[in-house]
Amino acid sequence: MPPDEPRPATPFEEPIFERSPRSLMISSLPRETIISIVLFAAVWQVMSYLAPSLGIPAFAIPGLGRIAESLTKITLLDVAVTLGRVLLSLVVSFVIGLLVAVLMYLSESVEKYLRPMVRILMAVPVVSWILFAVLWFKGVEFRIVFVLVVVCAPVFTVDALDNMREVSRDLKQMIRSFRPTPFQFFHKLMLPAITPGIITSWKITLSLAIRVVTIAELVGAVTGIGHQLSVAQELFSVADVFAWTLVLVVLLFFLEALLVRLETHVLRWRA
Repeated sequence: MPPDEPRPATPFEEPIFERSPRSLMISSLPRETIISIVLFAAVWQVMSYLAPSLGIPAFAIPGLGRIAESLTKITLLDVAVTLGRVLLSLVVSFVIGLLVAVLMYLSESVEKYLRPMVRILMAVPVVSWILFAVLWFKGVEFRIVFVLVVVCAPVFTVDALDNMREVSRDLKQMIRSFRPTPFQFFHKLMLPAITPGIITSWKITLSLAIRVVTIAELVGAVTGIGHQLSVAQELFSVADVFAWTLVLVVLLFFLEALLVRLETHVLRWRA
């Protein structure tokens, strides 16, 4: 028999194995998104030309050329520091939030005492937590991580507990009929059942952490995107502010894309 030959792609198939990661990223953007970005950039450029005639200082609406020049001055060290703070804080927040949610799920008495405290933590403004951190702790890094954890952990707790409550009672009774240990009960039933909700919670908390970390870095930090935004503000460099803001947006999109890839891999059974 003749050796197997590679089957050419049909008109309805695309040879994705020949596409580079960059082309995959670009092609994944909807056409409407690209058009919206282009229109926004065009309007911004027009506004930069019309700013003086509108009574707005020219530096307040920098042109795309000045913003591009500021982007070339972006320091990767500050981006890496902010990314590290966000990821470390999110992991710690997730572990604490999940453990608290499990305790609240296992004990109704514990839930009665902890749920009001969780709600109170979520009601405290971020600015207040930053002030508390400055007054309570000396280490800048610990202050930033503390603020991020105290803001993000309650979100993980509430989402994880709500997802546990939504697991079918019939499934719980069926699993308990096999007399599993508590670890087996959570590992075989609860964890797979709440995984979609946990990933969704990560997506929400990720955007929250990106916003909070920049505010936390404004107080006392000498590195990070928040610190660079503070320096740009002191120098009245709107182009630098816009450039660092774009970096934050791109960083958020990149992390969300990684979460989507992870979600596709972990929940491939739903396809």
